[in-house]
Amino acid sequence: MSQNEVIEQIKAQKKLPNLKFSIKEKTEAFTNNLFYTLFDEETPVEENIVKLGKDFEELADLVCWQPDTPCRDIWQEYLDKLPGILEKLNKDARAISENDPAANSLEEVILSYPGFFAIAIYRFSHEFYKFGLPLVPRLMAECAHGLTGTDINPGAQIGTPFFIDHATGVVIGETAVIEDNVKIYQGVTLGALFVDRNLKDIKRHPTIEKNVTIYANATILGGETVIGANSIIGGNVWLTASVPKDSMVSHTPQINIKKTSK
Repeated sequence: MSQNEVIEQIKAQKKLPNLKFSIKEKTEAFTNNLFYTLFDEETPVEENIVKLGKDFEELADLVCWQPDTPCRDIWQEYLDKLPGILEKLNKDARAISENDPAANSLEEVILSYPGFFAIAIYRFSHEFYKFGLPLVPRLMAECAHGLTGTDINPGAQIGTPFFIDHATGVVIGETAVIEDNVKIYQGVTLGALFVDRNLKDIKRHPTIEKNVTIYANATILGGETVIGANSIIGGNVWLTASVPKDSMVSHTPQINIKKTSK
């Protein structure tokens, strides 16, 4: 094949006119700018809010290719929610600082804790998700996923405060419900029992009630699964059924003494 033939065959298969990687790049820049605007002492709030508004208009024009979709109109409503989002995030940061003996200051939590960053991006993206904004919420979530290894779908409902320790490998599905004052550790999965496109509008991820702690690598599956308030779920536990409040659930390892030749 000639070079021109290769080019024409590639062009013939590029059939998604709205698939523009500038959407991903602009979303990443918008997400970082939003984080800095809310937390960085050296970032001027007024100037950045104006810039964020303009950046959002560009994003809205890129992702809302369906006719009669008033995406630009979302910005003012979203802006009104930012003080409340920041209030929640400050509670999250304080909870981490007060519960983790390795945390030396709020500044350390906000600057260095991957769990806090993942929660922050979740809270940013969740409000856009509720507005029905296409693509952007998921791309925002992937900013945190790529940097922290924490995958929180923007559709999840998460209370305040929320504490993810270590963060790597955590998966929280779209229809998960997490109530106030929940702590989870690395490798925890709040997932579905199985994947089927027909389940799109059905609750398929678990509910975690208040004051629950879930330790590392526990897997909790299913939309009807409820972890009762004040429960402790031990490491490596596998659950597909509900447990009542005040439960302690543990994974009991099988221990065999190996035989050694004399």
